[in-house]
Amino acid sequence: MSIPPGSGWWTGLPPAAGAAVMAAGIISVGLHLTGHEPFSLVALVLAVALWLVLAADFTARLLSDRGRFRAEADTPAALTAIAATSVIGTRLAMLGWQTVAAALLALAAALWPGLLVNVVRHWGRRMPGAAFLGCVATQGLAVLAATLAAAAGYDWLAWAALAAFCLGLVLYVAAFLRFDLREVVGGAGDHWVAGGALSISALAGSKLTASPVWTGSAHTVLRDVTLAVLALSLVWYVVLLTAELRHPRPRYDIRRWATVFPLGMTSVACLAVADPAGIAWLRPLGEVLLWIAVGAWLLTFAALLVSHLNARPGSRRPPGPGTMAR
Repeated sequence: MSIPPGSGWWTGLPPAAGAAVMAAGIISVGLHLTGHEPFSLVALVLAVALWLVLAADFTARLLSDRGRFRAEADTPAALTAIAATSVIGTRLAMLGWQTVAAALLALAAALWPGLLVNVVRHWGRRMPGAAFLGCVATQGLAVLAATLAAAAGYDWLAWAALAAFCLGLVLYVAAFLRFDLREVVGGAGDHWVAGGALSISALAGSKLTASPVWTGSAHTVLRDVTLAVLALSLVWYVVLLTAELRHPRPRYDIRRWATVFPLGMTSVACLAVADPAGIAWLRPLGEVLLWIAVGAWLLTFAALLVSHLNARPGSRRPPGPGTMAR
């Protein structure tokens, strides 16, 4: 992460920093689902605090540095703004803060079309894992919309969530066709989004499957699609973890937060799918994966601190690279 001389860490953060919000937010959701409420609230506070910092920086850049704002809006990492907002909104909705969650949904939905179209227009060949953020952002909207629909009983919002869910799957396929598979063994962290995008799709599917709006064959189709997507995400998990063990990448990179988020999201997807799909063993699997995600968050945070100390004047080693998108 490169910070301009004389500035604080909170200024000039790249869009990729949004993945840190996503990581803390989804771990908060997982800790809540497993009954660890105090730790969940700590993670939520961290996520909200960083979200506020990034939102202020985003607004300042929009008002005073349009050139940089437009350049960064072309990169896939810009979509972390939507995904992070949706994840925090979902967690707040679980706390019963429906009005605030609805406001965050409206904000994310307002940003989504412009950013998504802009990013997709600049897609190229052999993209990094950040290409899957189009799917993640869209499915984030689906998850939050479905959560609010269940809480408020708004059928139209459930249908909107279904539309976002279907579009998210289409965007996943489009991104996969452009994904550089060499990233699996050489990526700096965001290659994990290839699996995380399927995990958040499974989470959205679980919300829709649990909805009373769809019954009979429609419910069965949603359940089957959700299970298929979750199975694929678990396959990705094994493939990516194996590649990490065979080709270690220990240096800190801001894209490592885009590794922590899929780890947490896969655990939450397992926890969320277990009940509506009627598959009990998914819950203990989700609990194990959650603690792996918590451990990865702690390691990444420790690496960030070491990198920051090494980047101070007089240090001997330079910090690692600091952008998610190419």
